[in-house]
Amino acid sequence: MVIPRGLLIASMMGGLALIAAVTNVIAADPTAPPSAPMESVVVTAQKIRVQTFIDRKVYTVTDDLHSSFGTLSDVLTDIPSVNVDPDGIVTLRGDSHVLILIDGKPSALFSGSNAGDNLQSFPAANIERIEVITTPPPQYQAAGAAGVINIITRKGQEEAINGSVRASQGNDGRSVASADLSYRSEKLTISTDLGFRHDVRQKLLKSDIRAPLTPAASTLETGSSLLEHSWREVPSASADAEYALDETDSINGAFSWLRTGGPRDYSELTKTTDGSGAAVGALAHVSRGHNPEATYDERLGYVRKLARAGEELEISVHRSTSHEVTRYDYSNDSLIPASLPYDSYLTQNEQDTTTEVGLDYIVPISTGREFKLGYLFAQDDYGFSSNAGEDNPVTHDETIDPASTDDFKYSQRVDAGYVSYKVSAGKWSLLGGLRLEDTTTHARVPTDDIASRDHYLGLFPSLHVERSLPDAGTLSFGASRRVSRPDPQQLDPNINPEYSLILRAGNLHLLPEYTQSYELGYGGSQGHDLSYQVTGYYRRNHDSTSAVIDYLGDGVSLSTLENLRRDDFAGLELTTDGHVGSQIAYGVSANLFEGQVDASSLGNPGLRSTRGVDAKLKLDFSPTERDLAQLNISRTDRRLTSQGYISAMNVVNLGYRHRVRGNVSALATVSDVFNGQRTQTTVSTAGFSGDFVRAIRGPIMYVGVNCSFGSRNVKDADFRYEP
Repeated sequence: MVIPRGLLIASMMGGLALIAAVTNVIAADPTAPPSAPMESVVVTAQKIRVQTFIDRKVYTVTDDLHSSFGTLSDVLTDIPSVNVDPDGIVTLRGDSHVLILIDGKPSALFSGSNAGDNLQSFPAANIERIEVITTPPPQYQAAGAAGVINIITRKGQEEAINGSVRASQGNDGRSVASADLSYRSEKLTISTDLGFRHDVRQKLLKSDIRAPLTPAASTLETGSSLLEHSWREVPSASADAEYALDETDSINGAFSWLRTGGPRDYSELTKTTDGSGAAVGALAHVSRGHNPEATYDERLGYVRKLARAGEELEISVHRSTSHEVTRYDYSNDSLIPASLPYDSYLTQNEQDTTTEVGLDYIVPISTGREFKLGYLFAQDDYGFSSNAGEDNPVTHDETIDPASTDDFKYSQRVDAGYVSYKVSAGKWSLLGGLRLEDTTTHARVPTDDIASRDHYLGLFPSLHVERSLPDAGTLSFGASRRVSRPDPQQLDPNINPEYSLILRAGNLHLLPEYTQSYELGYGGSQGHDLSYQVTGYYRRNHDSTSAVIDYLGDGVSLSTLENLRRDDFAGLELTTDGHVGSQIAYGVSANLFEGQVDASSLGNPGLRSTRGVDAKLKLDFSPTERDLAQLNISRTDRRLTSQGYISAMNVVNLGYRHRVRGNVSALATVSDVFNGQRTQTTVSTAGFSGDFVRAIRGPIMYVGVNCSFGSRNVKDADFRYEP
């Protein structure tokens, strides 16, 4: 094993020792006065304020300048151990199996084929905090092997009317405008948001495929370059309300709507050369299309306070839907050998609906001790259909290609129950729990008369232990078992021909991935000027999912999904935040990792390993009380794949704010200053080798104004958050 076993053994032994110590403390003196519930380490900086709890880290992002005009993708890039690739795919400690929630609930925004695009469209101005939970407690769904990222949206905080208005103009015709308003009284709290974003993106896709000929000394090389332009019109609206019926009962509700997508076109040129360098083939493709998608999210809740202080019963109903209808028209021209050009088309219809009903009961047993249990029913229904064909050059009639017709249906039902117990006594805190999930899935392709039905019954334990040390530091241990079930589109076996030379298909027999995670950490602070955290972690995945690329010839590649026997990751996270004098605040984080992939089930020899360092640097400079400059640097190191590796990526963001007067500020931001959102996937197999590049062309610049009114612009110096 290249993965160091010492880290796993130390984590397990440390956790057992901590559990035993807590048990001894409580058993030895059950009448000892307990400490305050779940103490946290508070780090206050000018850019991102952080609280570290026993089971999560909470980042307040309202002081991030990119939160005014940027997207969820922009603010996630600044969070330690979180990275976003050019396609909007989020990874946590290098693992893309992340469960993204909004206010603790799943959203259809982050499922389906456009999840990455939606992440790059969701307005950051609506976000108050981001929770990063690497070993989630049992009240969260067991989905998301890497952990949970919970997006907490803005809500009314003060007993008054508060609000803000933002407007900006960007390069290449970009623009952003938004407004929010909140009201809070003794019984009623209301928050509303309205926004509109006009965004322009340029995506570059390149491939260079080398396949051996006969004799083997000769090679056929095919290079393809695709440049795509997309125009996103993103209006959004949301409302959140809570009303206290009396001293014991309250109701709450929320609604949000987001429309994404817009016109999109691309041009592609493919050229094939033989071993002597002579051109033997050339193809040109031009595409024009439109992909509007609307997402709706509705929530209702009822909370009743019971006899004991802190005892509550909560009932919640949640529904999230998304619907996308796309149409692409293609012009196809064979240049070598020359032939008559022809037109083709592709239509797609995708709909996803998630429904949840939950019941949660919280009862404090005594001061510092709390018992929690709950039940969740969740139903997910997904449908995808598409057809493709050619246009008759004479009659202009459309002829459907039966081989390209897709009709895929998927449903998943989850019945889950959980129980958790937390206790604080003296210098010790413990949070443990167990979640039971009964899952039934049904996927079918009516056009091909094939289907799969699966049933999973799983136990998912979690444990967190924390101890305060004499040096004002904190020692912590966390462990959890998680599962990543295949997304519906990952099961659809039909080929998606959206990009003519880069095809994708799912796998109807894909298995869920199970993950066991351990972490052991130490953190502390020195006054208000310095904080630090060191965390060692180990993660083992069974039946992990990996993309596998096959070469079909003529420059066409097909990416499918397969299960690997396992992969392992271990690492050491280092973070520190502080101040240098009164004008400079900084944050530095690094993730030193070692990864190991076993792809022998795909015919690859043995285990493959890699080491690397992900790093982030955040600097805030305040030359005056009215001015703030920000620099963010993020590096994602090279990662292993089942057939090769993905290259490193570097992103630099800049921002500047000048407070014109108390409640009016002028801002300027630049995202991806050096055009670093670029990854290259290198593949090497017995049959072919190739390089695949995906890049977002930047930079993206905004200049605008932010005006707030009411008490929101008064900062709370004693920031505090209870999960």
